[in-house]
Amino acid sequence: MSRVLVAGVDTSTQSTKVRVTDAETGEMVRFGQAKHPDGTSVNPDAWWQAFQEAAEQAGGLDDVAALAVGGQQHGMVLLDDHGRVIRDALLWNDTRSATNADVLIARLGEAEKAVDGSEDDLSDDPAMRGRQRWVKAVGSSLVASLTITKVAWVAANEPENAARIAAICLPHDWLSWRIAGHGPLGEDATAEEMKANLDALFTDRSDASGTAYFDATANEYRRDLLAMALGRGEEDIAGIVLPRVLGPTETGDVADPAIAGKDVEGGCPIGPGGGDNAMASLGLSMGVGDVSISLGTSGVAAAISPVPAYDMTASVTGFADCTGHWLPLACTINGSRISDAGRAALGVDYDELAELAAAAEPGAGGITLVPYFDGERTPNRPDATAALYGMTLANTRRENIARAFVEGLLCSQRDCLELVKGLGVDVKRILLIGGGTRFAAVRALAPAILDMDVELPETDEYVAIGAARQAAWVLSGETEPPTWPVKVETTLTGEPTPQVYEQYVRWRG
Repeated sequence: MSRVLVAGVDTSTQSTKVRVTDAETGEMVRFGQAKHPDGTSVNPDAWWQAFQEAAEQAGGLDDVAALAVGGQQHGMVLLDDHGRVIRDALLWNDTRSATNADVLIARLGEAEKAVDGSEDDLSDDPAMRGRQRWVKAVGSSLVASLTITKVAWVAANEPENAARIAAICLPHDWLSWRIAGHGPLGEDATAEEMKANLDALFTDRSDASGTAYFDATANEYRRDLLAMALGRGEEDIAGIVLPRVLGPTETGDVADPAIAGKDVEGGCPIGPGGGDNAMASLGLSMGVGDVSISLGTSGVAAAISPVPAYDMTASVTGFADCTGHWLPLACTINGSRISDAGRAALGVDYDELAELAAAAEPGAGGITLVPYFDGERTPNRPDATAALYGMTLANTRRENIARAFVEGLLCSQRDCLELVKGLGVDVKRILLIGGGTRFAAVRALAPAILDMDVELPETDEYVAIGAARQAAWVLSGETEPPTWPVKVETTLTGEPTPQVYEQYVRWRG
């Protein structure tokens, strides 16, 4: 009996990856990858071209029985009534809408607290009160990365484009839609054809929860907030299509047989897909109580929670996951580049930096790095810079400085972990992933500073694996996703050093 194949697609910021996978075992059968253009504003057609190239590298998708797409979150894709892209997509890392985020926060913060006592937990400061009202409405306060701020920027700066909006979707929504055979229609398309084309858009809770105009607890769009961002009345935007939000195992559409499933009876169903962080958690087989800490350009701590997260400090985003749970997430702007800064400052390579750090005692002789080189998101200090504290003539040695850089990196992630714990998440397991885990000093110090043993999964394409696992789940019709093994390279252990984090907190303030 021939094995059943599924495909997981990861349309990330940098590239599209296609992983053809054995649906029963999770074993990779074929793989392809193609780059995306650089920049924070990108024509979505580049994603389509990259998907086609990656699928071809993966040996084609004719024999694939189901697929799903995971993708970079928050990117704004605007379509006109013919399904044509109106302007380049603004990606999550495009910060031009920072001012628009502040304006929208201020709008919700204007009104005084309700006199009936329902808002007694809100701040007296209008700016914080605005952030907290956004948290209550959609689970997250606003920053420039969230989709609604980008919509507001277009409305304020490109009114002619805003007037043409017939549908708003996200990168994974758009690519799934194209794989199903939908796309721009000709000028001779009828009104019925145009409506059916846009109505075919679909998404999932995880990605929709990152727009800031979807309430993942009520599972409904907040069109009132979207109307506010567009500067229009709610009735005026009633015709704008927003993708259908599917449950974890629902089929969104069937792939165009010219693209996938041509040789499979019944064709290739397309799963709901999801945002990259949620898909990675599915690929890692994370469950309630698991936390992943990802060290890349940025740092991300994400937990699986059975209940929604409303962080009234406005530090943790209350996203949904891909399984019906929630994915509270805290993100730092500064990640593994902190160790790059340490290498540059000391004129050493990674191994030499690790050796220097290992030669110092925990606490780096009293030196602490607060590593906000590019400002910081967690805590929200956009104008901050990095600083070394506690330096004396006695402790200013290369070894202590090297250790301070590594400890600062890990303590900033401990901040994220503590915020997640503060929302009631009972952390049972930590998984450390991302390119920064290759640094020996991070491996050596992580369990001591995070105050827990740390599992180190083997380096792999976990977003694509998560998408493939979702596709297999949709295909199976079962209540739980298939059990695929996650290979753990090692479990890191170490004696806790609580004094290191306590010292960091004193200086961080």
